[in-house]
Amino acid sequence: MGPLLSVRNLSVTFDVRPPGAWPWTPSLKLHAVSEVSFDLQPGECLGIVGESGSGKSTIARAVVGTIPSSGGNIFFEDQDLANMDVRQRRVHRRDVQMIFQDPLAALNPRMTVGEIIAEPLITHEPNTSRQEVKRRVGELMERVGLLPNLINRYPHEFSGGQCQRIGIARALILRPKLIICDEPVSALDVSVQAQVINLLMELQRDMGLSMIFIAHDLSVVKHISDRVLVLYLGRVMETAESHKLTTTPEHPYSQALISSVPIPDPVLERARPRPILEGELPSPLRPPSGCVFRTRCPKVQPSCAEARPALEDIGDRHFVACPFHEAQQVLVAEA
Repeated sequence: MGPLLSVRNLSVTFDVRPPGAWPWTPSLKLHAVSEVSFDLQPGECLGIVGESGSGKSTIARAVVGTIPSSGGNIFFEDQDLANMDVRQRRVHRRDVQMIFQDPLAALNPRMTVGEIIAEPLITHEPNTSRQEVKRRVGELMERVGLLPNLINRYPHEFSGGQCQRIGIARALILRPKLIICDEPVSALDVSVQAQVINLLMELQRDMGLSMIFIAHDLSVVKHISDRVLVLYLGRVMETAESHKLTTTPEHPYSQALISSVPIPDPVLERARPRPILEGELPSPLRPPSGCVFRTRCPKVQPSCAEARPALEDIGDRHFVACPFHEAQQVLVAEA
């Protein structure tokens, strides 16, 4: 069986006008995503990690179709998103749903919980009877841990964790094939995060969902993901099986990113090596030549400024974009 989602050399750029520029001043090109490629198998969860501004959410929105790509191809079940007609795009919207970062801001405050969850179903299946809509909404509310008697309440009457469960139910009402989670637990308390993560894992297993999980917390990504893709300034630095990447990363950026996650054991925390990234993330308006990570890399060489490194397959579907890569044992906190 082929991949459910196949992304090939995806690039997304935005035209940005400098602040205070004259109307005739040419706009600048912001390179949000550059030549990103990956496959997502049916039932697989792909974690995407990286600093803010690395292009994680841009990839998600390009896959959903809310922003156009500037180059490359996105294939969903062997259909190119760029060549889809209106009918095919409507089907694509049913099969691909998103769960957003801010659970309360993602919900319409003037609609009840029942109306919020049922809206996609009524939009895409307008002939569904009211009784059937109410039945499916009630079943889904129970499935995500909400009491059906709360169906007529409004979002402001719920906690952040409950609002995220409402968002999950809304995303699942059409029985999609792919769920994209854009930092779904970053706005929640730690105790609630574990509950939501476990719920997503149960739903993925029971419903056979494929998932793209975007997050900053690498302990969470390790817990839920089958594979992990590391982004830096819109480019893939490394991708591998979750456990392998989070315990023996090869790329210097992956090593620094994973080592930045604190471990609750103070003895291990003090004893482990901690690579430190110096400097700041370069502007995507003027990315460095060659390797985009070279301005902060501890292993930088003169050749890094001349050519952009390609992803090298080092075995077992482990790809690294660094000619000077070297495996390093890294301790990572458990979710």
